[in-house]
Amino acid sequence: MEQGVERWAVDISEWNPTSHQFSFALSLLPQHHHSSVTRFVKMEDRKRALVSRLLQYALVHQVLGIPFHQIIIRRTIEGKPYLEYDEVNPEFPNFNFNTSHHGDYVAIASEPLCLVGLDIVSPIIPGKETILEFIQNFSQYFSAWEWNCIVNAGSSDEILVEFYRIVVLQESVLSIAVKGLAQKTSNAVGSIGSSLSYSST
Repeated sequence: MEQGVERWAVDISEWNPTSHQFSFALSLLPQHHHSSVTRFVKMEDRKRALVSRLLQYALVHQVLGIPFHQIIIRRTIEGKPYLEYDEVNPEFPNFNFNTSHHGDYVAIASEPLCLVGLDIVSPIIPGKETILEFIQNFSQYFSAWEWNCIVNAGSSDEILVEFYRIVVLQESVLSIAVKGLAQKTSNAVGSIGSSLSYSST
């Protein structure tokens, strides 16, 4: 991958910190980030939030070489994290990154020029209904092209995989969208999806 393009994922399923270990890890972040981690009641949610923020600082430091104490990360109104930094790096004129977490995984991706969107999901296998009944509940959220891709994916398991692939792509587009683009998401996903193959990695 070219410089500035990073893709990291962390499996937190086996990280069971003591309260002291968690507090130490939290102390590595600037004070203003602490409440965004501790506001969660469940420890699993706190772990995801903490690892997400630690990844942001680690990535910025590794890619741009900015000392940790000089890194300032803010969030847009829509919640996308961004680096606040006075000096523009000519190698990375539009350096940006995005994070996502779900289930056991926390991920981060960065780009030096293009806007980056990211979403991950831990698939839920429906218990009380068939896969087709489950996805039918969400049919209104897909364009005709997307729905056709889902229902014609093959077996029930393949249909469920395609359903989640398209959901993740939609969320990735939304994560970089400016205000007002949300209404056009299905069209954007259809345009992207018709020219790209989806990746489950």
